[in-house]
Amino acid sequence: MSRFLHLADIHLGFDAYDNPERGRDFFWALQDALQRYAITPAVDFVVIAGDLFEYRHLNPPVLNQAQLCLQMLKQAQIPVIAIEGNHDSRAYGTKTSWLRYLAEWDGLILLEPGDVSKGEPLLSLWNADTKRGGYIDLPCGVRVIGSQWYGASATQAIAQLAEAIHCLPPPPAHTVMLFHHGLDGQISRYQGALSYEALLPLRQAGVNYLAMGHIHKNYEFENWIFNPGSLEANNVEEGSQKRGVYLVELSLEGIQATLKQEYYQRPIQRLRLTARGHESVEDLENQAIQAVQAIPAPEDGTAPIVELKIDGQVGFDRLNLDTRKLQQTLQELSGALVFLLRYNVTSVEYASPIPENASRFSIEQGVFTDLVAANNTYKPQASALAQSLIDLKDLQAEHHSIEHLYQFVERALQALEPTNLGLIGANNAETLQD
Repeated sequence: MSRFLHLADIHLGFDAYDNPERGRDFFWALQDALQRYAITPAVDFVVIAGDLFEYRHLNPPVLNQAQLCLQMLKQAQIPVIAIEGNHDSRAYGTKTSWLRYLAEWDGLILLEPGDVSKGEPLLSLWNADTKRGGYIDLPCGVRVIGSQWYGASATQAIAQLAEAIHCLPPPPAHTVMLFHHGLDGQISRYQGALSYEALLPLRQAGVNYLAMGHIHKNYEFENWIFNPGSLEANNVEEGSQKRGVYLVELSLEGIQATLKQEYYQRPIQRLRLTARGHESVEDLENQAIQAVQAIPAPEDGTAPIVELKIDGQVGFDRLNLDTRKLQQTLQELSGALVFLLRYNVTSVEYASPIPENASRFSIEQGVFTDLVAANNTYKPQASALAQSLIDLKDLQAEHHSIEHLYQFVERALQALEPTNLGLIGANNAETLQD
C-alpha cells in the first residue's frame, strides 16, 4: 500500500481584496495542511496539480513561503511532484519559471512533457541529474505522469499523451497522472472544461488516478477523476464551495481518497438583506447592524471575511444611504478582516393609471403624487404636497417673486400635519434657493 497527498490551486501570493493579511492566509493554509496530512501521517509523496503560485512574477516573500513549506517536506524525506498550471506557467518569451527554479533548488520534482518539435520524446523518465522528465517511477510502487496547461488544445494533447503512455515501459502497480484542467458540468458558466469522453483515453491508457486542478470546487468522478478544489477560498463566492486536500491510499483493493478540510482557513460569512420598499434609511441601517451582530464569533478568534448583500426595493432615493459610512460601521461591529457591502437596490416606482381623456390638471396631479409617494418620508402627505407643488409651479409660471414663492411654501407647510414638517420645509427651502 502507498499513500500520498493531492493538492491543487494553492495560489501563494494572492492578496485577495488587496489585503496583505489574505496573502498570508494562503501560506498558513498550505503549511498547516502539509503538517497535518503529509508530515504527520508520513505519506510517501505529495503531488501539486498546478497553480502553486498566483502570479508568474513573484515577490521574494512569496518565494520564501514556498521554500519554507517545501523544506518541511524535504526534512521529512517526502518528495513533492508538481506540474505547472495556467497561473504559474512561464511567461511568454521567457525560458524558465519559478517552478523550474524550485526544481533546480531540489525543492520539488517538476514533471514536464518533452518538446516533440525538437525531437524530444513526449514522456521521458525523470532524470535526477538533469532534473527533467515527463514521468517518474517511485520506490513505493507508483508511477506519476506529468502534463502542463494546454488551454484550448487540451483534447488534442490528451490523445497524444494517451498514445505516449501506451509506449512507456510496463508501469508499477498504480499510475497517477497530474492534469490541470476542469471537467465539464462541475461549475456553471465555465467555458473550456473538458467532457468526460475527452478524458477517457487517459484511463484506457492505464491511469488509475487522475489528479485534477484548475477548478476551485471539489469533485470526484467514477473513483478515478479527483479534484480537491482550491486550498483556500480565493473570494467570498468560493466560501460556500466544498474544497480541501485529498489523502489517498492506493492498494490492491483499489483507491481510497478522503477529502481533508480540517486545516487553517479564514472563516467567511455571507449575509443577505432584502428591502421591501417600506423601510426608511434608518430602518435599513438598523437591520444591517442587527444582521451583523448576529454573526457567531469564530471559536479561534480569527477575524472573518464578511459579505452583506442588500437587495430589493427601497422607498427613497437609493443614494440617500451612505454605503461607505455603513460599511465602516459594520466592519467595526463585526471585527472582520474584510467587510464587503454589496448594495444593489432599486427605488420603488409609482405609476398611477391616467385615463386617455384626462385633463392637464389630472395628469399633473398624478405625476406629482407619484413622485412624492415614491419617498417614504413624504408619502403620508403625498396628496397635499402634490397639490402644493402644482400651485407653486403655477405661481412660478406667473413670474411671482422668490419672496412670494417662499411665503407660499411656508403657508402650505403650516397647513400640513406636523409629521416630518421640519425635513420637508428644509428640503423645499433649498429647492427654492437653487
